[in-house]
Amino acid sequence: MPGRGPQPAPPAAWSHLPFFADDWPTISERLTGDDWLPGPARVFAALDSLTPDTTRVVILGQDPYPTPGHANGLAFSVNAGVALPRSLANIYAELAADTGQRPASGDLSHWASQGVLLMNTALSVAPGNAGAHARWGWDRLARQAIAAAQAHRPLAFVLWGAHAQAAVRGLPRADDLVIASAHPSPLSARRGFFGSRPFSRVNAWLAARGETPVRWG
Repeated sequence: MPGRGPQPAPPAAWSHLPFFADDWPTISERLTGDDWLPGPARVFAALDSLTPDTTRVVILGQDPYPTPGHANGLAFSVNAGVALPRSLANIYAELAADTGQRPASGDLSHWASQGVLLMNTALSVAPGNAGAHARWGWDRLARQAIAAAQAHRPLAFVLWGAHAQAAVRGLPRADDLVIASAHPSPLSARRGFFGSRPFSRVNAWLAARGETPVRWG
């Protein structure tokens, strides 16, 4: 059985969240060796990419891609050079229809650098076993991170599918923007995801608040 390797420290800007004292010690004990994705270097990538006061948009996924070499710690994102998963391909199709833009690869780090929190409700997964760590208590981190960001400004929530909508229940406030639709999965994208125009709607809301729109392409 592989030994327990060194585990990452909480991102400094988020280290005050109760999760890191209450839940992370137990979860980190369960993450043995390198046999989990996206691995220690990328597990907190969504939080490493921004801070509570720079977060402007929230897009939630469920858990990292279980295929080795795909997950890079950002929800829906894959490393450059990796073929687009079907959900991400549908996201790009809607983005192109909505704004005429399309990123050059599946790496969404340029979204995160503009204040888009691309966070999964579970930040780890076993290779080939989607959802394997979903009940470990990771979801508390997503809720606490969102609440910390809300202390600084209204947020735009882009909630694709019932899981994301349930994960933030009770958090959006009257001055937040909430765009809820079907998930971009091929099983549900035609039930309300296509045509929902989330990208232009987020940018219109940001512009109305005097903020710089997100460069989605």
